[in-house]
Amino acid sequence: MSTVPRRATIADVARRAGVSTSTASVVFSGKVNVAEATREKVLTAAAALGYAGPDPRAASLRTGRSGIVGVVLAGELRHAFLDPVTTVMMDGLTDALASISAGILLLRDDPRDNEPPTIIDAPVDAVVLIGCSPRTREVLDAVRQRGLPVVVIEGDAGDDVPQVSLDNREASAISARHVRQLGHSAAATITLPLDSARERAPLTAQRVVDATVPVTLDRLAGFREVFPDGTGVSAAASLVDEGYLAARMLLADDRGAVRADRPTAIVAQSDLLAVGAIRAAEDLGLRVPHDLTVVGFDGIAADGLGSLKLTTMAQPALEKGRAAGEQVARMLEGEEGQSVHFTCQFRAGETVAPPAVRL
Repeated sequence: MSTVPRRATIADVARRAGVSTSTASVVFSGKVNVAEATREKVLTAAAALGYAGPDPRAASLRTGRSGIVGVVLAGELRHAFLDPVTTVMMDGLTDALASISAGILLLRDDPRDNEPPTIIDAPVDAVVLIGCSPRTREVLDAVRQRGLPVVVIEGDAGDDVPQVSLDNREASAISARHVRQLGHSAAATITLPLDSARERAPLTAQRVVDATVPVTLDRLAGFREVFPDGTGVSAAASLVDEGYLAARMLLADDRGAVRADRPTAIVAQSDLLAVGAIRAAEDLGLRVPHDLTVVGFDGIAADGLGSLKLTTMAQPALEKGRAAGEQVARMLEGEEGQSVHFTCQFRAGETVAPPAVRL
């Protein structure tokens, strides 16, 4: 008795090409530029396996579906893939979606000129919203109008939408308590963007009240459980350069000299922001951790630290992406989606110490 061979998936192509599943998927999406050598490896592997990529027209004729899951990311796609957390999370997502041979379509959530969300007419069967976004609610409304299955990763979506959540507030409080227990009383934070304006600016009571990004607010709330009067600066993105500039605002005066009233510790809302803060401190002649304690959040393999090991809260980014993909697959098979909650783990490093005595 003959059997029908299994159709190759994007995960098969990625393994053969020696790249991550998300990188292979990006090659076929055409939404983000990749190195030509990488693109050729992926296409060569795809040709050898007979994988032609997701074809929404052909799939629609056979099943009434496109075979594509839309993934809505905040901001510029080129910036999103500079964040290792996003890359790892996308790996988990695409691995899970490989079980139903679904591809992904990357979409921005902040079109220019007040255009409607791109998800309105995108050829997709389901949607994953990355909740570190100021427009999650608006995009969610558009998805609901289309009647598509949707999963939200770390966002306020209401009780009727499956969510992949993280203990952002509790994890941030753990980091802050560690800093407090070391003896620091003058601590500051560098946050992720507060809203769609993505302004790099000092935190004010009004800016926090007007903020619309749940992840930022949760991590800030955890920090302020321990340091209720702690100062801070919001970054424009989770980038090393943003961490550098935000830290300069906290540590240096207008003339570029170290401020006498500077914080002795910085609790950053991402590891990339923490790396930027460390670079800023070093440029100002401050030693980490002797003169300045720095804590991150994510648990990524951060470059630019030299021999230092960053103290951080490690989050399960791969598992978060995989959980979102698994729930999408369940809903496309007619089952009810379920919410999944994850917790972070404190990871001790070499970027914290008791505050130095100021003479």
